[in-house]
Amino acid sequence: MARVVVDVMPKPEILDPQGQAVAGALGRLGFQGVGGVRQGKHFELEVDDDVDDDTLARIAEGFLANPVIEEWTVRRVER
Repeated sequence: MARVVVDVMPKPEILDPQGQAVAGALGRLGFQGVGGVRQGKHFELEVDDDVDDDTLARIAEGFLANPVIEEWTVRRVER
């Protein structure tokens, strides 16, 4: 089995109200120096070793992310 990580983030031009809320809360809680926050999704998949990169890309684009408003990265990680 292989471990695959898919990170999904809103595209830069897309408003991120959750990230804005976190950034505002950090300032109110006394944390200084944080210029902005973007909130996304992190997925960890356990896949068979023979699952190829094209299949992983199709999973990310077709199921885990909304390609209209989100970007994603797919990477294999060591166990």
